[in-house]
Amino acid sequence: MADRNAQDGAGNDGGAGEVIDGIRTFPFPVDLSLSGVGMQVGAMGSGRTWRAKALLERVHRIDFHVVMLFHSGPVRHMIDFAEYEVSAGDILWIRPGQVHRFSHADYDGTALTMQPGFLPRATVEATGLYRYDQPPLLRPGPEQLAALEHSLAQLEREYVDTTTLPLSLHTSVLRHSLTAFLLRLAHLAASSAEAAREQTDTTFTRFREAVEKGFATNHSVSAYADALGYSRRTLVRAVRAATGETPKGFIDKRVILEAKRLLAHTDLPIGRIGVAVGFPDSANFSKFFHQHTDTAPAGFRAELR
Repeated sequence: MADRNAQDGAGNDGGAGEVIDGIRTFPFPVDLSLSGVGMQVGAMGSGRTWRAKALLERVHRIDFHVVMLFHSGPVRHMIDFAEYEVSAGDILWIRPGQVHRFSHADYDGTALTMQPGFLPRATVEATGLYRYDQPPLLRPGPEQLAALEHSLAQLEREYVDTTTLPLSLHTSVLRHSLTAFLLRLAHLAASSAEAAREQTDTTFTRFREAVEKGFATNHSVSAYADALGYSRRTLVRAVRAATGETPKGFIDKRVILEAKRLLAHTDLPIGRIGVAVGFPDSANFSKFFHQHTDTAPAGFRAELR
C-alpha cells in the first residue's frame, strides 16, 4: 500500500528487493502485516508501503497480489507498461510478477495485498488469482461496487481485530473473509473479460464489413476508425485480438486477394486491375503487389496460365 511519503527517499533504493533486468522486485512485506499474517488491508496513503523508502514511482515488480479500490480520481497507473486511468469506484488488480509504477498523484481508497500461498489451492483456482489474461482495470456497476465495498470493509474489520481470537483462528477467519471478497472480485473480472471480448468481436465485425465494402478505394486505417467511431488504438486492439495482425495488414490482405482474383479470372490489363483495387498508378500497384507476394502481377498471372 503506497503513499507519497513512501516515495520521499529520492536517490535511495530502499535497500530492499531483488533487482532483475534492472527492475527492483519487492517481496510481500510480512513484517508490516498485523500479527505477521499473509495479507494486509487498509487505506491507501496511510503510511503503508512495500518497504521503507521504496521508490514506488519508479517501475518495479511485486511477487504478491495487490487490489486497489479507488474512492476518488482520476489517477494514472502503469501496469506491464500499459497506462490505466482509474476513477472513483474503479479497481486495479495487480498480480505477482507484473511490473507497475505509481504516479505522483495522491491515491485515495483501500488497498489489499496478499502473499502467494496464504489461500489454499482450491480457493486460488476458484478465484482465478493467476488469470493474467484478464484485464487489471475493473469497473463494477453500482450494486457490484456496494457489495465489494461491504465485503472489503468486513475483511478490514477482521484484519484489525487481533485480540478477540487466537492467532490460528484469526488467520482462518481472515482466509474465509478474503475468499468471499475474492470470489466477488473474480466474478467481476470474468464478466469484464467477457464483455471486452464481446466488444472486440463487435468492433472487428464492423471493421471487417467496412473493409469488405471499401477496400477498393479506402486503404486508410484512420479513415476506417473515423467512419466507425473508434479510436485507432481501439481498432488496433480489436483486429489484433481477432486475427493476430494489424488493421493495415488486414486491409492489405483483402486488397491482395482481390487483385489475385482479377489476375487469375479476368483478362483485364494490369493497370486496370490496379485501379480496381485502389491504385490509379500502375507502378505503385505493381510495387505493392510484389511487396506482398514476392512476384510481379504479370508473373503471378503467367504462373496460372
